[in-house]
Amino acid sequence: MIVRFMRDGVVRGGSYSVENGIISGGEVLRQEDVHLMPPCQPTKIVCVGLNYVKHAQELKMPLPEEPILFLKPPSAVLAPGRQIIYPPSSQQVDYEGELAVVIGKRCRNIPAEEAEKHILGYTCFNDVTARDLQKRDGQWTRAKSFDTFAPFGPWIAKIDPSNADIETRVNGNVVQKSNTSDLIFDVPKLVQFISGVMTLEPGDVIATGTPPGVGQLQKGDAVEVEIEGIGVLKNTVV
Repeated sequence: MIVRFMRDGVVRGGSYSVENGIISGGEVLRQEDVHLMPPCQPTKIVCVGLNYVKHAQELKMPLPEEPILFLKPPSAVLAPGRQIIYPPSSQQVDYEGELAVVIGKRCRNIPAEEAEKHILGYTCFNDVTARDLQKRDGQWTRAKSFDTFAPFGPWIAKIDPSNADIETRVNGNVVQKSNTSDLIFDVPKLVQFISGVMTLEPGDVIATGTPPGVGQLQKGDAVEVEIEGIGVLKNTVV
């Protein structure tokens, strides 16, 4: 697993394993002795809306014929363990636990069968959304783009994205529980579609959509997104 962390004011990279902890420059470090950073530095975060069958059914909406795309700015990125800031202009901030794809090689117009060659790995993502502003604006930019509204991590792992359990918890209570096998558009199809629209750069993130069970966060909440084979992304709300 690929990890970035800060120690003594310096950002470093390394690898992580459950057995050995963090290894960087030949040094073995405990996770509690460092500050985890976002595991990559995206030039853009491409998000996919309405991409789980059961989520579409929950909303009583037809399945989309093509992926629904929107963007989050890099300024929204938040590290694992850091605080999601509840903006004063919103009265309803929601969690959306998601599997995220991290691009490893620059790509444009990539066929689905070659997508995996351009993927560095996968991580957990929380598409934090000011739902009331989304409804008010009629489009999604403001609601999705506040600083701290793109937490992801804790590291990048190699997994099978077609069959991974995903779970979101708020204050320890399970609020979303699904599997990526329920995706409408799988990862290869998303890479093909998105790379046909825009060039994807190394470190760019694709958030693949959220399963059913989206709900509201309150100040003081602890929200966790756990994905099988990756780990747990945890943030608090202030």
